[in-house]
Amino acid sequence: MVIAVALIILTICLPHTPKLVLTNAKTGENYGSFPLEDGTFSVTFVHSVNKSPVSDIYEIRDGVIYMTGTVYYGFGAGVPDELSEGQKLTFGENGEMIISDMDLRIDDLVYVVGTVSDHILRIGNKETSLRDLCGRNSSVSFTVK
Repeated sequence: MVIAVALIILTICLPHTPKLVLTNAKTGENYGSFPLEDGTFSVTFVHSVNKSPVSDIYEIRDGVIYMTGTVYYGFGAGVPDELSEGQKLTFGENGEMIISDMDLRIDDLVYVVGTVSDHILRIGNKETSLRDLCGRNSSVSFTVK
């Protein structure tokens, strides 16, 4: 009984590291689980229209995914062409456009892995190819546990 109580207290008192869970959005197949030590991750891909890289940046707050920024090099369908209230636009050394302070709640985050170019998941300094992990044209659902 004492051990059970101690385990319950430890579970409640220890900080919880959120995990990013990737599953097939159509079949539910589990692709993997990734600890988010600092609560952030990004997904980078080559835009299908303007053929330049786009990086979407996310943060986990209270178990919910928020898009906090995006980095891109050219305009095209689906790429922001104006700012919403509170958002900031800056330019990087290599000509990239950086939108920050987006704070968009994303309740259903799904990426379709590219058939021509890959999607790269970045957590900290580690990069994971979604093409290698999930396969081309897979619909990948991102959730937090």
